[in-house]
Amino acid sequence: MNIYFAGPMFAKADLLYNEYLVKKIRELDDSIEVYLPQENEGINDKTAYADSKMIALADTEKVLESDLLVAILDGITIDAGVASEIGVAYAKNIPMIGLYNDTRQQGANNQKKLAALGDIAENQFHYLNLYTIGLVKLNGAVVSDEQSFLDSIKQTLNK
Repeated sequence: MNIYFAGPMFAKADLLYNEYLVKKIRELDDSIEVYLPQENEGINDKTAYADSKMIALADTEKVLESDLLVAILDGITIDAGVASEIGVAYAKNIPMIGLYNDTRQQGANNQKKLAALGDIAENQFHYLNLYTIGLVKLNGAVVSDEQSFLDSIKQTLNK
């Protein structure tokens, strides 16, 4: 199974988290091939040069070769590159699993947090672009923790 890993990759924390998750995915089964864009030095060695067309062509080719796209949805907003990769996968009907483990989603039943939604600028929750989330959900699922993420990948592998 070919998996495309879509995640933000410009902060050291992002790079390390991506590496950690990809290691866990690769440990699930020997038949899994994961494309992690940050490992493609031809386009992502930031000390070298790759123009926008080179990056778009390289990553789009790998999305189109994938059997599954997995995406990290955390951040201030969904990373623009991740959103683009999700769009490509949706257009080609490639299954997707999104991981959204932002801590601000906790407390969804807390009445004070819910009541605060009526006060200007007191949203206690995080907003994600619903169009992008809808694309993921139409071709798969969004999960809220790493174990569910890995379990969902295993389930897809066993189909």
